[in-house]
Amino acid sequence: MLFTRSVARISSKFLRNRSFYGSSQSLASHRFAIIPDQGHSCSDSPHKGYVCRTTYSLKSPVFGGFSHQLYHQSSSLVEEELDPFSLVADELSLLSNKLREMVLAEVPKLASAAEYFFKRGVQGKQFRSTILLLMATALNVRVPEALIGESTDIVTSELRVRQRGIAEITEMIHVASLLHDDVLDDADTRRGVGSLNVVMGNKMSVLAGDFLLSRACGALAALKNTEVVALLATAVEHLVTGETMEITSSTEQRYSMDYYMQKTYYKTASLISNSCKAVAVLTGQTAEVAVLAFEYGRNLGLAFQLIDDILDFTGTSASLGKGSLSDIRHGVITAPILFAMEEFPQLREVVDQVEKDPRNVDIALEYLGKSKGIQRARELAMEHANLAAAAIGSLPETDNEDVKRSRRALIDLTHRVITRNK
Repeated sequence: MLFTRSVARISSKFLRNRSFYGSSQSLASHRFAIIPDQGHSCSDSPHKGYVCRTTYSLKSPVFGGFSHQLYHQSSSLVEEELDPFSLVADELSLLSNKLREMVLAEVPKLASAAEYFFKRGVQGKQFRSTILLLMATALNVRVPEALIGESTDIVTSELRVRQRGIAEITEMIHVASLLHDDVLDDADTRRGVGSLNVVMGNKMSVLAGDFLLSRACGALAALKNTEVVALLATAVEHLVTGETMEITSSTEQRYSMDYYMQKTYYKTASLISNSCKAVAVLTGQTAEVAVLAFEYGRNLGLAFQLIDDILDFTGTSASLGKGSLSDIRHGVITAPILFAMEEFPQLREVVDQVEKDPRNVDIALEYLGKSKGIQRARELAMEHANLAAAAIGSLPETDNEDVKRSRRALIDLTHRVITRNK
């Protein structure tokens, strides 16, 4: 799919879509007002114009007509305290059991390898699955016309199973990518335990990842929706493209913020955004609503990775479940360092020498500590979190309390992404 340069953008009057791929859709809405504070500026870039630098205030009757800045040092994001994970806890349990069933294999060792990160206590908080289950409710599902003749209860139940199928497929694709990444990165730990490549070897780790992708493909085919298949296939392609961009980048590309953000979209945000859109498509939503779902996932994914890159410098190995400073030690340059280089150009020469002399890591950290690199990376993450929340606020109005609760939970997730410490 081709990027269209005429994509609409966030402006001071209304919200419009700025997607990386596909035709652009104008998303102006009289129900939702994005009010920029001082310092508003959006910039196009050779890499799909992903950054909009501003702070926003929010007005939307969907959330009771409140108006306040989404992110500020001391502001609250949502009008009531919600635990997004508890809202879908029962379904997450069903999903976990289903995933363990789906990765059974004839060869016991392959089954053991494929199940490694789906075991209880290792599977994490199922962040992506939570997003997708909440999104399914937040979209105020309408029954596809082709099914109107059937019992509404039956249709709704079957549709929810199909939506949960998107979450299952996404989780398998995600874990497959982790298995392959750990081989490429020669990682020792993942999610607080030994990485599979260390426990069972590189070959078995690669094969387990391939096996998960094959099972994901089978589940995807069973949905019998070609647009959904295309969306998830694009996400897998982007995972490969992003990893390739990381390991084949030129010197100039390594130090380009545009290149970094495009790679981040491919490696992290594409799977979330395309999966969110797949949920919308599967439920028969309009193109405009599908784009809003995509934009939520895209911006939340970018915010998530920006915070992840910050935590690589500020977190501990115990809190992260993997080694800290792993990126810079492997020559991967992320937002905090890129921003720091704008203040201290000499930092580039230091980073260039890290792989030759590991002592340069400490020198690089000294420069980072003196700079605003961490602060600016966090501000950029907040901007994308704001845009994710804005997309949810632009969804069609509803009186359904479950729908409104799920939408508030999705906004709460943007806050949790920004404030997390692991």
